[in-house]
Amino acid sequence: MKKLFSLLVGVALAVSLVGCSSDDTNPNPTNTTKAETIYVLGPTPDHGWTAQAGAYADAAVKQINNGGQYKAEYLPSSDGEAQNDNVQTIIANGDAAGVVFFALDDSAKAGQEALIGANIPFISFDRIIEGPDKSAILNFSGDNWAVGAGIGYWLQKQGMEPGDVLITLIGDNGTVSSRRQEGFEEFLLGTRDYTDAATAQTYHTTTVWTAEQISTLTAAYKEVCDWSADKAYQYLELKMPDIISDAKAAGDDVYFFSMDDEMTFGVLNLLEGNTLTDAQKTDIENLKFYISAIGGMAELYEVIAGTSPQSALASKYFDDIMSMWFSPKMMQTCIDFMVQYLNKSNWTFAVGAGEYEPTWIVDASNVSQYEGFNGHGA
Repeated sequence: MKKLFSLLVGVALAVSLVGCSSDDTNPNPTNTTKAETIYVLGPTPDHGWTAQAGAYADAAVKQINNGGQYKAEYLPSSDGEAQNDNVQTIIANGDAAGVVFFALDDSAKAGQEALIGANIPFISFDRIIEGPDKSAILNFSGDNWAVGAGIGYWLQKQGMEPGDVLITLIGDNGTVSSRRQEGFEEFLLGTRDYTDAATAQTYHTTTVWTAEQISTLTAAYKEVCDWSADKAYQYLELKMPDIISDAKAAGDDVYFFSMDDEMTFGVLNLLEGNTLTDAQKTDIENLKFYISAIGGMAELYEVIAGTSPQSALASKYFDDIMSMWFSPKMMQTCIDFMVQYLNKSNWTFAVGAGEYEPTWIVDASNVSQYEGFNGHGA
């Protein structure tokens, strides 16, 4: 009987202790809140701008984890479909505080729609996909319209007029390239000015072009090169005889609207190689070649500065060269925006709003002031 009484007291005491514990800590594991995680979706580092965007993102994620307020995880992918799979993993994990989404192609739209359905806040970075952009807490990118306007201004300053020969090397069919094209054409139409963020100077077209003149200028030579130097090389290798012939007939001027540093290297690599004949290279040397670019690769800055092995080549064949500042480091800025949103730190953006990183012209006159990113051939 004494043993039974002791057992009953022990059970009662255990129940009492559990009841006291539940008042303070709630031991039920189904009610335990997981640590909030910031997920960052971006590219698998390969080369050029995307590789450096991924590297900057990875560094920002490590900094967040070291800070201890949030967990963070970088999920690299090779394409939009793989990103959609990552989104399903994020949703299943159930711990997402927010997602920074660098969509690699438009198929990633399904992943963004899934985040909307799961009520997970996300920031859309760089490639802005129409539809989900209306539900993003922010759409953040470089100012692609200003980039296009800047190239329009610069080529016009070099002498580009209606009837001249223009080669447009397009990145892809997404919003980045389409906005750059819009900015370029709107500058020539006189409906958009170019403001250089480094000098705070604003420029208006010196000659208002008609839509028909712009259509004629841009129709003859344009190619989607998938941000690739090799594809730009292949296209120009095929088209260069016609470009030379048309330029001779139109006044000896050739203008390049290249939407990325990498594709501009395709032009340099073609001139450096052996696929063009000596006669064609002589023709190019005698023509006026004006080359644009966008990005900020250290390797191209070295060409512009005259310190690259390819600088002599550029000096021989190009009458001038520039690159619009568009650093992949802005991906860190994008991740900082997510932290600001979660901390409710002076967050003033309405859902679906856009924010754009400023841009400016980098050429021989100011290239020494800027540090490029290592990307070409990496």
